[in-house]
Amino acid sequence: MKKLLLLLLACAIGIQAAELKKLTFEQAYLNRGESLVTPLPEIGGWLDGSRFSETRGGKIWQVDARSGRARLLLDPGALKAAGPEGLDWLRPADHSPDYARLAFIHGGDLHVFLKGTPALRRLTQTAGLEQNPLFSPDGKRIAYTAGGNLFVCAVSGGPPQQLTFDGSEEILNGYASWVYYEEILGRASRYRAFSWSPDSETIVFLRFDQSKVPQFPLFDAGGTYGRLEMQRYPKPGFPNPTVKIGFVACAGGASEWISFADGPDHYLTFLGWGIGGRKAYIQWLNRGQDELRIFEYDPAAKKLRLVYTEKQKAWIDFLEDGSFQPLADGGFLLLSSRSGWSHLLRVRADGREQALSNGEWSASRIEFVDAKRGLAFFSADREDSTRSDLYQVSLDGGPVRRLTRASGSHRVTFSTDGSYFFDRWSSLRQPAVLELCARDGKSVRRLGQSASAAMSDYDLGRTEIFRIPAADGLQLPAAWVLPPGFAASKKYPVVISVYGGPGARSVLDAFPRRLDAHYLAQEGIIVLAVDHRGSGHLGKRGMEAMHRCLGKWELADYSSAVAWLRTLPFVDGSRIGITGGSYGGYVAALAVTSAPDLFSCGIAEFSVMDWSLYDSVYTERYMDSPAENPDGYRQASVLSHAATYRGGLRLTHGSMDDNVHMQNTLQLLDLLLDQGKTAELMVYPGERHGIRGRKAVEEARSSLEFWKKHLLAEKLGPVGQVRKEKEE
Repeated sequence: MKKLLLLLLACAIGIQAAELKKLTFEQAYLNRGESLVTPLPEIGGWLDGSRFSETRGGKIWQVDARSGRARLLLDPGALKAAGPEGLDWLRPADHSPDYARLAFIHGGDLHVFLKGTPALRRLTQTAGLEQNPLFSPDGKRIAYTAGGNLFVCAVSGGPPQQLTFDGSEEILNGYASWVYYEEILGRASRYRAFSWSPDSETIVFLRFDQSKVPQFPLFDAGGTYGRLEMQRYPKPGFPNPTVKIGFVACAGGASEWISFADGPDHYLTFLGWGIGGRKAYIQWLNRGQDELRIFEYDPAAKKLRLVYTEKQKAWIDFLEDGSFQPLADGGFLLLSSRSGWSHLLRVRADGREQALSNGEWSASRIEFVDAKRGLAFFSADREDSTRSDLYQVSLDGGPVRRLTRASGSHRVTFSTDGSYFFDRWSSLRQPAVLELCARDGKSVRRLGQSASAAMSDYDLGRTEIFRIPAADGLQLPAAWVLPPGFAASKKYPVVISVYGGPGARSVLDAFPRRLDAHYLAQEGIIVLAVDHRGSGHLGKRGMEAMHRCLGKWELADYSSAVAWLRTLPFVDGSRIGITGGSYGGYVAALAVTSAPDLFSCGIAEFSVMDWSLYDSVYTERYMDSPAENPDGYRQASVLSHAATYRGGLRLTHGSMDDNVHMQNTLQLLDLLLDQGKTAELMVYPGERHGIRGRKAVEEARSSLEFWKKHLLAEKLGPVGQVRKEKEE
């Protein structure tokens, strides 16, 4: 604390250059005007062990890692005559690594372009919409889904081969039901729920029966009568889609289904193919999400074998890309948090287990496995919970070695053989840098940096990472932006920016994606980010405190942050706002309604207001079902705290939000109005989860005006009354 206060005093007496510029709204929120931060090189990915693709000047190039020499791979300008007007050649639906094969969905049909041919070739011509085309590993075929069914066709042409036949709105083969897309497969899947075998002969896919999943209506107000969009959306305690895993030969024939004896109410995902492609790995979780099983399946022998089981008291997270890696010896690596911290675990083919890392820090992702040298490379927060670095460890165990050098947060991508990796890193004060590194972490050369020469011309507020004591003495990571020309003799309002979901960190030693916090600071507001005990800094051990009581520790720890702020002589403790979106909006609304003495105002964007209204997979993971935990749901609901609300809340929502339904915001507003209270409301017609385009400009401007009104020009009085105050 002494060090922090000395720093603040130094800031207070520092001389600010009169010539320094101020940020404009367009720069901070719209990325327009003079750029303080420029884009890094647009790297497409590794082609092999020593070459990668890069987009430069609207063309795609093959670049040699060591020499930097480039060779043209794709020139859209030269292909204009090969396809229809307006086709975006740089963004195909799928492509081979060397861009010799490109797949497009155009006019609802599948098209393919082969290097050396004169024109784009149409492969399908149907009334339906083809989706998610995926080239086979040998490049000879392409699979896709349409109308709930799975198809494959030869790249050289010919009629498509239909592989499944029962597809409908209720039955989806190879195309994810919404809750799987959102919570299990991830948004990057774009609903794709199938994968090719390494030998290009078999496709493994998920089949979803969502006939029992209740439908939620989304209303589109366009046109004369509007329309209803019906969405299959399971809420806590309601039926989930029933899922099966099937294998089917690309030549056609009956699908082979893997049966599980524990009933239909569980979650299944395909984890990947083993080395050599002879076996497949499948992940199973019970609906309570506290028991994980991994199965190994041999398609040739049609044998299913249980190879790993893990149980935890609270919940187990799904294994995602980067948390599971097959090994050449028939075993695998995975990330397990059963110790209370996420660590690298090796499971041998005979079932023996060995922890390759340990300690009070968390491994976050398996980046690469070098089987020849017996090494595993992984990302972790071993140095500090606010940063991320790359580490290496022997597959036989031993000391862990850090490979990334610069202080900050690193994100790496290895070449196919592990000879090189890209290192994208930044820190709180250092905009992003892209380095090409050798496998030992030494920089081969810097490929780009995003700090522009203009940045030094601007008077940006001071940023710092520090810790705030919680009520029980726990140290909470925090970071703030102080107003330019900060003076400890003044009184400043504070905006606390939150997300707050389990395992979701906001305080990172990384440069921000936008400069909106700096713009608010420029207006005279201290912008603070603080993470509670369940945000991941304390590993799974800290997250487990949130089990069955979402909202409890978020509010307790953010309240401790406000109590600490009020001890600072330069903070006006009566002018503290809070803001967030989605889960962050939930926390903001909960804070303003249940703790009005601490949080004078807040903005809650597209927020969950009652956990019984959100999806089953996410909510039951942390809260169990409403029948199992009625008191927990009641206490966690923002609706339960409406009676203590005094005013000062701004609510925003997209009318077509298919993730957090606008029903949440409307139910809270309805309850407040029935109690004789009110809140600001802005509905964005047609918008989904998050506001985009021109509407996002209005949202940013009106939110800024809200802070000026409530924190800079006016001060909330008791029971929602407002009284004017002159600015100091």
